[in-house]
This record gives sequence, structure tokens and C-alpha cells, in this order.
Amino acid sequence: MDSSVDRIAQPWGARTPYGRHDPWPARVDTYLEEGVAPDEVQRWVQTASILHSDGDAMDVAVVDGRMAGVRGRAEDRVNHGRLGPKDLFAWQANASPDRLTRPLVRREGRLVECDWDTAMSRIVARSRELLDERGPGSIGFYTSGQLFLEEYYTLAVSARAGIGTNHLDGNTRLCTSTAAEALKETFGCDGQPGCYDDIDHADVIALFGHNIAETQPVQWMRVLDRLAGGDPPRLMCVDPRPTRAARRAAVHLAPRLGTNVALLNALLHEIIRTDRVDHDFIAAHTVGFEELAARVEKCTPAWAAEICDVPAARIGEAAELLGTADRLLSTVLQGVYQSHQATAAAVQINNLHLVRGMLGRPGAGVLQMNGQPTAQNTRECGANGDLPGFRNWQNDSHVADLARVWNVDPKTIPHYAPPTHAMQMFRYAEQGSIRMLWISGTNPAVSLPELSRIRSILGQDRLFVVVQDLFLTETAQLADVVLPAATWGEKTGTFTNADRTVHLSDKAVPPPGEAKPDLDIFLDYAARMDFRDKDGGPLVTWHDPESAFEAWKRCSAGRPCDYTGLTYGKLRAGSGIQWPCNEQAPDGTERLYTDGISWAHPDVCESYGKDLMTGAAQEVVEYRSLNPDGKAVLKAADYLPPHELPDERYPFQLTTGRTLYHFHTRTKTARAPQLNAAAPDVWVEASVADAAALGLGEGDVVEVSTPRGALRGRLRITDIRPGLLFVPFHYGYWDTGAGHAPGGGTPGRAANETTVTDWDPASKQPLFKTVAAALRLVERGDGTGAPAPTTTASAPAAASGAGAVPATTGGRSALVTQSADPTWDSPGRRAGERHHPHPAGSPPR
Repeated sequence: MDSSVDRIAQPWGARTPYGRHDPWPARVDTYLEEGVAPDEVQRWVQTASILHSDGDAMDVAVVDGRMAGVRGRAEDRVNHGRLGPKDLFAWQANASPDRLTRPLVRREGRLVECDWDTAMSRIVARSRELLDERGPGSIGFYTSGQLFLEEYYTLAVSARAGIGTNHLDGNTRLCTSTAAEALKETFGCDGQPGCYDDIDHADVIALFGHNIAETQPVQWMRVLDRLAGGDPPRLMCVDPRPTRAARRAAVHLAPRLGTNVALLNALLHEIIRTDRVDHDFIAAHTVGFEELAARVEKCTPAWAAEICDVPAARIGEAAELLGTADRLLSTVLQGVYQSHQATAAAVQINNLHLVRGMLGRPGAGVLQMNGQPTAQNTRECGANGDLPGFRNWQNDSHVADLARVWNVDPKTIPHYAPPTHAMQMFRYAEQGSIRMLWISGTNPAVSLPELSRIRSILGQDRLFVVVQDLFLTETAQLADVVLPAATWGEKTGTFTNADRTVHLSDKAVPPPGEAKPDLDIFLDYAARMDFRDKDGGPLVTWHDPESAFEAWKRCSAGRPCDYTGLTYGKLRAGSGIQWPCNEQAPDGTERLYTDGISWAHPDVCESYGKDLMTGAAQEVVEYRSLNPDGKAVLKAADYLPPHELPDERYPFQLTTGRTLYHFHTRTKTARAPQLNAAAPDVWVEASVADAAALGLGEGDVVEVSTPRGALRGRLRITDIRPGLLFVPFHYGYWDTGAGHAPGGGTPGRAANETTVTDWDPASKQPLFKTVAAALRLVERGDGTGAPAPTTTASAPAAASGAGAVPATTGGRSALVTQSADPTWDSPGRRAGERHHPHPAGSPPR
């Protein structure tokens, strides 16, 4: 039956219940712009979501050469037709009138329009000058998690073999580098062991620092449908905020920030103490169990309770749930990844699965999740801290094999040290060794920690900054050259989601003005630089997306992320396909490690591992002595306290994170009226107890300060754990009239004004979750309340007195057609009843 559902007020839509081991029913979500009837759509063009890592498959409606809406693809394995709010509405940003349409260059301190030849000539001239004067180490590239595979691969070849620089990383360093590192530490190689279909079969789903309802909303729909069906799974949630998953969990643990390793060691302690371990699996497929058992022997729930500030009995309940699961699925995200012991904690979650033998079977798997739509491609293609094809930079035979693929001398490919991570690249730029930084598809002037420092680095006269983007972002405003890029829907390419599903995104409409696909820009640069292979031929031999994909296939052949069985034609057949896809697995591979830990052998592994405490890389001799036959490594870690703890001056802990309605720095989602109206400005969350102690009320303007800086926003009082503050990180300055920084020397609204320049030693992922902060009143509220959604983890606490008003839709209808059988939307509420995103008295902005 069809129903029109307000997908801002009811972001997860209507329920289609199903039982354990049954297929997930289809539900096709469709949104067409006002005035467009379904029969007026002239073409539907296939793509998938570019605003989170779900990989939701969809089709774009084209009317008279413009985008006019989207619909989900019912036959796709990832979403079975469903779309989240960002999928449904954010496509409107493509037609925003402030898109960049011509290149810009800085002249006399101002950015002015020019033609492509002028812009590219300036970039090439500076590149050649630096190569001659300072060598390849003076040039760095910082890319995204939102480009296409073909673009990352072209960039990686040009940077690593063309320029010869080791300085190439992505903003995936901020969201998913710990996922990659944890998988390498445990399994010897990147690549998710599990898949989304495991939700259909699990009887226990454990969410570790993963606000799935807001970061992967379609997979939360899948969980909700299981909860509404027969034999529902039990949820275990570790999160200090009252997320939607936490509210549905059988066990919810809300630990003090920075204590994940202590909590996980206690869970392992209990599972081992009660002998809920799979001894046969451990003997056949792992090394290191004895050391792990010894290291957690004294990590009792009582010990962890003191550190984590959660009841010991609740830790015992969680261990009981995990230890008695028939099929356990665990998912992990930023609550684990953006902390000081990120890799150590993520590895302990892998250990839980290995100790219990929960791997390689339907419903028994782990998903070290990604935060961005093409983060997996960044890692596969070598556009981050790895070599392409998951090759090991310490293994000379791997480097030689890559050199063979590229037809270059192995010495051309820098492998004297690990590829430079993003935080180090900005340090090099600060110190002056990097003199040119090319930034594509990301906005570090809002997304990196300690923004005053980042602005000062990007603003240096000696640093030549190239920015390639859709809009004049805060970062672009600091650039020397700005290149207008095409985006999703305006170009063709492939991208791979968090469970290894590859989708093809076809071009639906032309880009605006003179904007170009990122692939075309990188190809133009390679041609102008005249990069050559060892025989004097062109280094980059492809010319369009499909030929670039075929070149990538040759690079991936025989590696874990083998794409050789995929073609554009095959990917146009309807559903995404999971890698590895090759002659042995022509239809793709649902789960890895169904027959052992195949990529952990010393000769083929992507990494020999690191010391989880120091990040020091192990040598092959150490790895071979530990793991000569190639098994999963049960790597133990001791708990260490956070680097920055609360004190008298800064008595709170501050954490940052996402909200359902926005993506990253809002360059796209803020230009979609429905999404922007749902969360129009920054807010600060505090607990009922803390607000009462400070005499603060809902909607008061407050200031959050740390040793680095401060921000201001209106207060939302929630059921967050006491002592903790939360601020969404999406909000910068491009839409405030203040340009790229706070105006007039006053505190800003960007969360990263406050965060610290520090990172996990193993994954090099920066810390956004463990900062000491102070909170003070600036002025009393004016009755408008906080501009925070009430549909999400930001819902007001009942004790705060905040009510709800009808959802604003920014002057556009937010009604979405859902072809489904609507039943329960969420506990105690039927589909069609409203739960609105704004507090009492909060008008649309």
C-alpha cells in the first residue's frame, strides 16, 4: 500500500517487518520536486548515495535536462529500495546558484575568475618549480571520501609515480583510518569481514560507538524491521548519548569518554572467565590467545566500572549477551575511532568475534564501518596511507609488483617510510617542508582539529594551496587556485560502500558552467606534467571513467580487493556487487574469511602490524615469528587514560559528532531546504543534572571553551551522561557572512575551534571525542529554543520541559512516497503520527 510520509519528521519511514533468516522486504522511497508527476520523468539514471557509507542504490529523475528527484532501487542488495533523508533531499544542492562554474586564481590578494588554461598553467608551473628546487617531498595531496574510484586511482598514480611524493592522504583519515588499521592488525589486510545481510540473521547486534540511526539510516531501517518482526535481535549499544539505538537496546552502556579499552577488556575477561569461547576456532585460525587471556585476567567488571563510570552489573549483562549470542554482528564507528586508543579498542572488538568464533557465517560478522561514501575506494586505490591494491609498503615484492603494473622502476614509488598521514602533512606544511598542497573534495578549514592552527597554515604565503570543490568553501577562500568540480549525478564512475558493495553512478545531467569531473582535472594535470613510464610512454594511459576502471582492475588483480570480474555493463544490471569479484567469485563475495584468514600470511599481508601503544611499525621478522602460517592475530592492549582530562578550569568532557540531517561541513546538505530547516544552526547538548547545577535552561546561549578555542550555540538539555557535552561538527562560516573564520574576534560556531591536535598512535586518526571543556552562560534564551532535531539522539530530556512543534520543511514539501506496508514507525507510535525535529517555539530558519 502507498503512503505519503514526512521524512523529516519520520526519518526512517514506515515499517516492513520480517523474521530472522527471511529476506528483507522491498520498500521503494521516491521524492520528486514539487510540480513534477511520475509520468513526467523523461529518464531515470542509476546511481547510489554520496552522503554516507551505506551505498543506498537509487535512480535520479531527469526532466528537461535537470535533476527533478530520486527513487530507491528495489532490487539492490543494500537498501531494497529505501532512502534516507539525505538521499531524498540533498540532490537539490547540485542546482544551487552559488556553484563554482569557472576557475579562480588569487591576484593581489583576491580570488578572481579565469579560464582553465590559466589556472592549470599556474598549478603546473608551481609544481615544476618545486620539483626542481625542493624535490617531490615539497608537494602534498589531501583528498576526500566522496570522489569516485577512477579518480582516486588516477590521483594515486600521478602522486606516487608521477610526482614521486609520499604525501597523499584523504579526509578518510578523520573517519575511517582506524577501521582500516584495525582490520590490518587483526586480519593482516583491509576489507570488511561481514556484510549488511548479516542483520537479517543475527540474534545479537552490538553497536560500539556507532550511532547507526543517524550515520547509516537505511541499515537502521533494516534493524527496526527486524525488531518489528518475528524472533527479533537483541541490541547492545555502547554510546554516551541516548541514541535511537540506545533507547531500543537490551543493554545500553554509556561509559566515560576515553575508556573504551577498559570496557572491552572487561567484556573479554568475562567471556573468557565463563569459557564462552570457541576453542576449536581459536586453535585453527588465530594466534595470541594465551597472551590476550593473561592481559585481561584482572580486568574484572568491577575494575572497569571504576574507570568507565558504568555499573559493574551492567557490564556483566553486556558480557552475558555477547557470550550467549548464537550469531553476533558487531558494528563500530566514530565513538571508537576518534579516541586516543582508537585502534586498540577496535582490535578488541575483533578479538570478541575471534574468541567466540563469530566470523564467516550469516549473522556472525564484524563491520568496522566507514563514515564516507567512498572511503573504501580511498583505501583500495592508495589515495590514503596505503599502496594501491592493499599492497604492503614494507614488502619489496609488493612494491615491485605495483611498479610492474605501472611500468616504472620500483625506486620511483616512495616506500622508504609509511605514506604520510594527513595530520603529519599539515605539520610539514606548518614547518615549511611541504610548499604545495592540493585539496580535493574536502574542507579542512572546518573539519580538521584546532581550526585556528589550520587557518594559519593554509593562509601562509609560502604555501601554494589548490582547492578543487563545488562551492567556495571556507578552505577554498584561503586557496591560491580554485578549480570548479563536477559532482555525483554530473559524472560517471564507481564507488564502494562499507560492506564492499560496488555501485556504478552514471552521469544524469551536465555540470554547471565550466565545472569538470575530478577525473578530467587529474588527467589534465598528468598530461600537462608529462608524467612518463620507464619506457618513455605516458604514465597515465586511460582517458575516461571506463578505461580508468579497466586500468584499476589490472592493479587489483590477485589482491584482496579484486575487481577483475566486474565491468560497467555488469554493474548496470541492477544491484551492486561485492568484491572480491573475479573468476573464482564471478557474482561477488558476501563474506570474507569463510575458509580461514586467507590474507594474513607474511608473504601477502598488507601490513606487518604496529605496536598499539606507540604506533611503531613491526618488521617482517617480528610478524613472521609471531604468525608464520598466516592466522588472525588476537592482539591485546592495556588501558591508558585520555591525554586530556577534566580539571577545575575545564570540568567537562566534550565530544563532537554528526546529526542525521547533515553531512560533513554542510556544503551540500545546507543547500537542501528540508535538511537545513531540520537542523539550521549549531547547538550544545548537556545533561539535565549539569544544566540544573549551572542554572541553565533550554535554548540559552552558552559558550563551550577548551585550551584551543571556543564556540557558542544554544543549549539543548538531553539525557546525555552527566559531565559530557556534545556539539555537532557540521557548522562552519560560509553561510554566516563571516567568510572562513569567526567574525570580530568572538567565539565561532565550528566545533573544531575547540578540538585538539592529537591522534591515535596506530591509525593516526585525530581525536574528536576526548577533550576537556568548560561551559558558561552567555545570555538567556529568547524562547526560540535550540535549533536541534528532536527525532534523533538530540531529543530533549523529558525533565527539560522542551516540547515539540510541527516540522519545518523550508517551504518545500518533505513528503515522500513509500511503496510498502506501513506498520510501526518506532515504539508506541504508528506510522503517520508525527515526531517533529524542532523544540517548542523554534521557528524555521
